Amino acid sequence: MIELIHVQKSFDGGASYAVADTCLTIPRGELLALIGESGSGKTTTLKMINRLEEPTSGQVLVAGRDVLEQNLQELRRNIGYVFQGAGLFPHHNVARNVAAVPELPGWSKELIEARSREVCDLVGLPFDDYARRIPAELSGGQQQRIALARAIVNRPALLLLDEPLGALDLKLRRQMQIELKWIQKEVGITFVHVTHDQEEAMTMADTIAVMNEGQIEQMGSPADLYDNPETAFVANFLGQSNLIKGTISGNDGANQIVDLFGQKISLQKDRSHGVDNSIYAGIRPEKFRISRLETQTHGNILTGGKVEDVSYIGVSTQYQVLMPWGQELMVFEQNDDGVAPFNVGEPVNISWEPIFTFGLRGDEDAEAGTEVNPDEDLDDE
Repeated sequence: MIELIHVQKSFDGGASYAVADTCLTIPRGELLALIGESGSGKTTTLKMINRLEEPTSGQVLVAGRDVLEQNLQELRRNIGYVFQGAGLFPHHNVARNVAAVPELPGWSKELIEARSREVCDLVGLPFDDYARRIPAELSGGQQQRIALARAIVNRPALLLLDEPLGALDLKLRRQMQIELKWIQKEVGITFVHVTHDQEEAMTMADTIAVMNEGQIEQMGSPADLYDNPETAFVANFLGQSNLIKGTISGNDGANQIVDLFGQKISLQKDRSHGVDNSIYAGIRPEKFRISRLETQTHGNILTGGKVEDVSYIGVSTQYQVLMPWGQELMVFEQNDDGVAPFNVGEPVNISWEPIFTFGLRGDEDAEAGTEVNPDEDLDDE
């Protein structure tokens, strides 16, 4: 188990903090993803686990022991590390690259070869076929597989991954996401995975910690964070959201009645994170149903919309719908119902099931988390 207890890291003597008062527990065998925009502190947090950086204050515990009190060499032998560049020795073949870690504690030649063969086979590069190849003879994806094999060959208790798939093309990256998740379950090692790719985190992680300005904004399963975000930053950073300003006007059992510019909707109380009557009602674009005025609908309904833009993207059609109060709402409709697409300028209604609504504080910045460039350089320090 890994624990961060009120950990802080400052690079300027305490004038500012890259990581601020962060508490985090990672159970053994879990795959945790740390995500956030550039400068959020995720890479700095990762580096403090194996003492590439040391905390300014607080404690980092690995297997119940403070990392600052552990022998550095022994600590790092028990923690594998894979980063964006594979970091292979260019003039050594695959066998020598993978053997670099177990050679340090003086393993026997026979054991090194047996374990190297095991991990190369595990990452899908049979040892007999690849052992004599040098990195220049491997593709980018193959190099990352060998880097992963090297990181797990000595069976560490923990593996740290810092944007390991960031340099790969989209198709290969998606393939590697599935393979990494499978490998993690096979070997049973705790993974801490830093990524800027929200889809990657959602695909791979058991738990996601969203970092913002050096602190953990929200932590939970991918489904929890996506379906029930607690802040506008999380709602916008993990996917797209429609946030509509409203006022709580009453209660109906387990639900709140929310007034959205004169139109009433229902919001479950256990999905409301507001602190007073001012609230943002949040709905994911794919949860909306768009319908013509004569079509009967149910659930929460907003009337008076007009289609402003239509984008066909294969599996779905994306609509921008202008509402009477001047806000454009995003609607994603699957192209599987045989209904003719809506036209620009067509009057429509929007409806959705009340269970899909989440409520956020009305004093939040509704644009928080939207101005993130996922392709920018993500050196947190």
